[in-house]
This record gives sequence, structure tokens and C-alpha cells, in this order.
Amino acid sequence: MSPPEIAVLMLALFVVVIMFGFPIAFTLMAMGLGFGYYAYYDPSRMSHLLDNRVFDLFVQNTYGVMSSDVLVSIPLFLFMGYVVERANVVDRLFNAFYLAAWRLPGSMAIATLATCALFATATGIVGAVVTLMGILALPAMLKQKYDNSFATGVICAGGCLGILIPPSIMLIVYAQTASVSPVKLYAGALFPGFLLAGMYMTYVIVRAVINPALAPRPRKEDLPDISNLQLLWLLFTSFVPLAFLILAVLGAIMAGWATPAEAAALGAFGALGLAAAYRALTWERLKESVYLTARTSAMVCWLFVGSATFAAVFAYLGGNDIIRDFVLSLNLSPLTFLILAQIIIFVLGYPLEWSEIIIIFVPIFLPLLPLFNIDPLFFGILIALNLQTSFLTPPVAMAAFYLKGIAPPSVSLADIYRGLTPYVMMVFLAMIIVYVFPGVALWLPNYLYPN
Repeated sequence: MSPPEIAVLMLALFVVVIMFGFPIAFTLMAMGLGFGYYAYYDPSRMSHLLDNRVFDLFVQNTYGVMSSDVLVSIPLFLFMGYVVERANVVDRLFNAFYLAAWRLPGSMAIATLATCALFATATGIVGAVVTLMGILALPAMLKQKYDNSFATGVICAGGCLGILIPPSIMLIVYAQTASVSPVKLYAGALFPGFLLAGMYMTYVIVRAVINPALAPRPRKEDLPDISNLQLLWLLFTSFVPLAFLILAVLGAIMAGWATPAEAAALGAFGALGLAAAYRALTWERLKESVYLTARTSAMVCWLFVGSATFAAVFAYLGGNDIIRDFVLSLNLSPLTFLILAQIIIFVLGYPLEWSEIIIIFVPIFLPLLPLFNIDPLFFGILIALNLQTSFLTPPVAMAAFYLKGIAPPSVSLADIYRGLTPYVMMVFLAMIIVYVFPGVALWLPNYLYPN
């Protein structure tokens, strides 16, 4: 077999292996080293079995990932999210939003989406947001006689917004992968994130007006008897501290006052202060936050190491040339290339999570972007929108599984899937809007950072 044919075999074998459920990071490293040993084999310079350049490549990739300035922000943002998650702020936030919005159609669903958007922005951890909101909001909505599908769809879709709205860990990972400025990427994702959250809320209100049985209005006698002044104080103490923390982190990054790593450190320190202010900073919660941060950070870093080794060997064997020549032979326009790329990423979202898609498969498309004159920042925003669906589409709709794990038996997985369908359609509509009106994604970064 020729080297390009071996590269195709390498990619196909990788897809088959991960379908069997093997750990993806270690599969990447094993296949990169295995095929790399063959690719870099040189009998004239090999004195023993370990004298092969693939091992030098592996060590260099490991050092490069661990010393990356951009990736330093990932454990800090994760720590900030896990501390905020344990600061007992979500129940305060949800109650405050619900009491403030109770006159709106679908008020509890609106409060759930607003809480999810703010909390998901602070944590960026979809599983944590969906699980906590499922424990807090789902019983309240079911008690209010909300439709099962309507209630569960709101929680799952809202919980996924954290991978799009800055400061997002997914955007940091894409910035590192595509060598794009994370600051410009944050600025570019801001309006599309608010656009998608606004579409979700508009859908909830419209559906509740058309069919009030989906989301019955609360009776005033069922609400706590509090004055407007008490409501304002509840909103101030629950919303303002978390919003200030997020805006401080995001503002420091976008204003150029701090790098993402420095701003993430500020956010982690602020999260500790917030937890202490809410009297939720205990030794056990701190240990849990550190452990979960270390575990998730290790997963991301080893994915980067494995992906870099795999991609280097794949390119050395000529795999990138095969893909480039195949795509060019199709005579695609920039629009059809974008559609094809987004369809592939959407399909990959069925069995894979966003981290694996960004780190492993997105680099295959990146060398093709200059050929079609596509801005990698714009491409990244479309991917960030598209990856909302990786948590919402069966059979591996992780948001649905997170919620089903804590939902009462009366809520079936089929109910959750039915509730997710409209939100997947809204994600596609948002992608179309961003493509037709690219200024939604590009105006703010171009305005703030013209050079």
C-alpha cells in the first residue's frame, strides 16, 4: 500500500475503533504512535526499536500542549464553573427570574431559559447546568402542569447555551486548534449567542400564547407574597453578583486588559468570593471542584496530545493531500463547501461530543478554508452554533440523558426527544441567519479589533 492509502486506512480504522467505545484520547495516541512508527521507519538510522522519530514527535506535542498559554485558561474557567455550580446560586437565580416574569406567557420556562443562559455562561459545563436545572426547575414546571416535552426541551436547550455564549471553553479549544484569536472569537460569538437565546425565548412565548395548556399561567395566590422592594432585593442579590463576575471576566478579555488565562484566574478568584459570600464555600465542595477540574482538564489536554500526533502522522502520510484533492475535484462553491462541512459536523455530533469534533475532525477542514476564501473565525462561529445539536440529537443526545437521569418516571426519553426537536430546528435557522447576515458574527470583532 502507498502512504496515502495507509493514511485513509488510518482514518477509517480510527472511526471504526471509536464506534466500539474505546477511549478516544488513548485511541488517537495509540494509532498515531503505531502508524507513525511505520511512517517514520528508517532502517539506516535505527540502532534499536525505540530509535524512531515518532517518539520525539509525541514528546514535542505533549510539551507543546502543556506549555500552551491559551490552554492555561481551560482549568481556570473549569474551576470557576465548578465553584459557581456549588455556590447555591442557581435556586436563588431561578426564583428571582420566575417571580419577576410570572405575568409573561410561559413564565416558568422563560425563567428557566434566562437562568440556564446566565448559569451556563458562568460554567460552560452542559451536564452540570442541565442536571441542576432538572433538579430545580423540572419538578416546579411539572407541578404547574407544564407539558412534559415542553418543559424538558426548555431545560436541555438552555443548558447547551454555555458552549456558545462567551466565556466558553469550547471557543478557547477552537481558538487553539485553528490558531484564531480567542478574544476576537469571543466577540464574534456574543451576538449569535444572544440571537439563539432570544429565539428560544420567543418560541416559548409564542407556543404558550397559541396553546396555553402547554405552559399554564401561575395563579397569583400560589406565588409568595412579597413586595416590589423585596423582589428587587432578591434580583439584586441573586443576579447582580453572578452577572458582574461574568461581565468582569468577559470585559477584561474583550477590552484587552487581560489575556484569557489572566481573566480566567480573576473569574476563579471571584467564584471563590461569591461562594464565600453565599456561605457555600466548604472544604468538601472545594475538594470536589479541584478534582473535577483536574479530571476534565486532563481529558482535554490528552485529546490535544493525541490529536496533534495523529494529525501529524496523517499529514506526513499524505492524508491531507488526498482530502484536499478530493474536495477540489468536486468543484464546490464556498456556500456548498460550508454546507457540506456543517452537515459532516452535524452527523459527527450523533456519536461524538464537541471536544472530540473540535480537536480531531475540525483540523481536517481548516487547511481548506483559504481555498474557498472563508474566514476561520466565521467558520468557528458556525461550528459553535452547529455543535449545540451534538447535545440535542439522538441517539447520543447527552443533554437528554443528563435530564432523564434525574427526571421522574412519568417523563420518558421519548418525551424529551420530542421537546428537543424545535430547538434543533432553531439552531439551523440561526446558522442560516448568520450566513445570510455575516455581520451578526463579524461586525463586533471587526469594530473592536480593526487591525
